[in-house]
Amino acid sequence: MADKAEPNGPDLAHGIALSMFTSETLLGHVGDQDVLLVRSGPEIFAIDAYCSHYHGPLAEGLVVAESIRCPWHHACFDMRTGEATRAPALSPLVVWQVDYEDDRIFVRRKRQQPKSRGKGPVDAPGKIVIVGGGAAGFAAAEMLRRQEFRGSIVMLSNDSAPPVDRPNLSKDYLAGSAPEDWLPLGPGNFYAEARVDLRLNTEVVSIDTKARHVAIEGGSDIPFDRLLLATGAEPVRLPIPGADQPHVHTLRSLADCRAIIESLNGARRAIVIGTSFIGLEVAAALRARGMEVHVVAPEQRPMERVLGPDMGNFVRALHEEHGVIFHLGDTVVAIDGKRATLKGGGVLEADAVVVGVGVRPRLGLAEQAGLSLERGVTVNAFLETSIPGIYAAGDIARWPDPHSGANIRVEHWVVAERQGQAAARNMLGAREVFDAVPFFWSQHYDVPINYVGHAERWDEIAVDGSIAARDCLLKYKSKDRVLAVASIYRDLASLQAELAMERNAMR
Repeated sequence: MADKAEPNGPDLAHGIALSMFTSETLLGHVGDQDVLLVRSGPEIFAIDAYCSHYHGPLAEGLVVAESIRCPWHHACFDMRTGEATRAPALSPLVVWQVDYEDDRIFVRRKRQQPKSRGKGPVDAPGKIVIVGGGAAGFAAAEMLRRQEFRGSIVMLSNDSAPPVDRPNLSKDYLAGSAPEDWLPLGPGNFYAEARVDLRLNTEVVSIDTKARHVAIEGGSDIPFDRLLLATGAEPVRLPIPGADQPHVHTLRSLADCRAIIESLNGARRAIVIGTSFIGLEVAAALRARGMEVHVVAPEQRPMERVLGPDMGNFVRALHEEHGVIFHLGDTVVAIDGKRATLKGGGVLEADAVVVGVGVRPRLGLAEQAGLSLERGVTVNAFLETSIPGIYAAGDIARWPDPHSGANIRVEHWVVAERQGQAAARNMLGAREVFDAVPFFWSQHYDVPINYVGHAERWDEIAVDGSIAARDCLLKYKSKDRVLAVASIYRDLASLQAELAMERNAMR
């Protein structure tokens, strides 16, 4: 068994001289637990040293007033209460008591976890129904209880598993380096303790907006005072012969991921169709399992539409360094058993095929309910749809983004969680404008790519640093205005870009 890592920095229980604390943060320990001291104005806070999401090092994060932001995936914590105020972190940090004796600082004990400083429900409905068991739905349910909502919460999911950390499905879990018990978004006792009535394998067939109830397949109607529609998206399936065979997969759910892993038993070669983020993360995960991997896609460069040509070339080279074989400018037109025929005339043999050509929003219920649609469910700044009391969040929602000045819909995990949280507060009467800057990350082997903002089109990409050296920050500009920023190993700069966009001060 590996030796336990030694704690970092000075022993704060023994105290340190104030003169030692010259920077914004100082990493120390109490016993065997790392604790971070943070200076904010005249105050010094002591908090857990690592993000409660993926254990990111908060000492490398960004301090903004009384909050600290994680450098990896931009979670945000209130240092006074420890509350996880922004997804993707949902669990709070431990806050430690800071004592001053003469010219020394001591940290000896944890403070009792303070409650959120939220005001609680302003307009508390009796019954809230959440349709969808993904990121937005779970984040909403968790936030409703965090805001001390005491009414009923019914979450209806057509999935067979409780809400899971979906980004992990195409990354560490599929690669075999993360156990399945890392996947649930909430512990097994969350739903009982939070009094969330989670109903799995449940198909909602209609929403009666006047009678205020939803109808479920084979069951009775469920009444609501407020409704959150968070039906998410479904993978695009290829309309080609052989795409319905058991060894041809898409990846969206835990069941999908399990099926892919099972199909790899005894397999040697896999085909990934599509160079989407999901597709290439799957390729990396399968290479980690020792599979021979071929990627087929019509684009000339992977991810060029989102990241531009230079990053596209880098991503291709990175995957080729790890043994991935690309067939770009081509498509699969038929799959006959283990033989995949390409449009260009080539034939590839594969034991498993994973299709990653994008997703489409699930809009059927919204359309049936008569909600306003525009390539998504149209919502206002408070995430409320065209029918009062019905909200939408996540992959289906098209909202007025103040940073790009356009109505946008994005399919990012963190955006879905943050929208679920904002919708929850607004269902309780908060009237909180959703103005979070979109953020996502993608992992390719040991290389993380962070992306802040939203740029559907640009006329210039300004590169600071070196893409090839994996140390860069790219600004996507339109008419000299920065719409988005992508980065590799520039975590602090990515956080600073997010903050600048929030303050409308990005240059």
